[in-house]
Amino acid sequence: MSSMKVTVCEMSDDRIAFEREWLELAAYVRSQKSELVLLPEMPFDVWFGTSPSFDDQVWQATVDAHARWQSRLEELSPAIVLCTSPANRDRRRLNEAFCWKAGTYTRVHSKYYLPDEPGFFEASWYERGDGSFVPVQCGPAFVGFAICTELWAFDRALLYGKQGVHVLATPRATANTSVEKWLVGGRAAAISAGAYSLSSNRRGLSKDGKFAFGGTGWIIDPDGEVLALTSSEQPYATVEIDLSAAEEAKSTYPRYAL
Repeated sequence: MSSMKVTVCEMSDDRIAFEREWLELAAYVRSQKSELVLLPEMPFDVWFGTSPSFDDQVWQATVDAHARWQSRLEELSPAIVLCTSPANRDRRRLNEAFCWKAGTYTRVHSKYYLPDEPGFFEASWYERGDGSFVPVQCGPAFVGFAICTELWAFDRALLYGKQGVHVLATPRATANTSVEKWLVGGRAAAISAGAYSLSSNRRGLSKDGKFAFGGTGWIIDPDGEVLALTSSEQPYATVEIDLSAAEEAKSTYPRYAL
């Protein structure tokens, strides 16, 4: 298979709205016959990163919420699902990227670059991963994760390109004040990797009402052309991507020179 239908989205932090949007997304994915779906960063509970103070009860509640929601990934079948989840591993708290396919959860990568500032006190809540950036096979596509802030590590995108990835997956929780900056980052990462950049984001106000997420999921081709963007009016987007284009991009400028 040289092509694959991929879907990105933007989804609310508000739990009531999220439940409604989930049902809409599932119906959309089925209607589009999507083969790969990328969800926002840790989407299955409210965003805790607005608080600078770690709270064990809050952390465990969001771990449990994500565990419960894993059973509902079946509602997106037969699509493969890419996402991140809070996880407790070997007495460490992590933000863990995974690939879900037909009921099987595969751990892929733990977030390494962690912000620690208003709205995003992530380093106060969980630890860095081990620094490994290893792709995973998801159906016909070879996928590398760059979780939110990791998008800016263009050396990692270049490394993923050298490993032959077709897709760079970036689940996000980013602000409405920095949408254009993130889109520039997505285009640059796609060019660096010679791969399709996919990103899905949270949208709307955080639970405490102090922070607004920016939405704007995207699908960008290996030469940085924006193929699709989500919006509040169109929160889901699907494109059939040509995997051979990502393979061919590795031998063209600027990738071959790097």
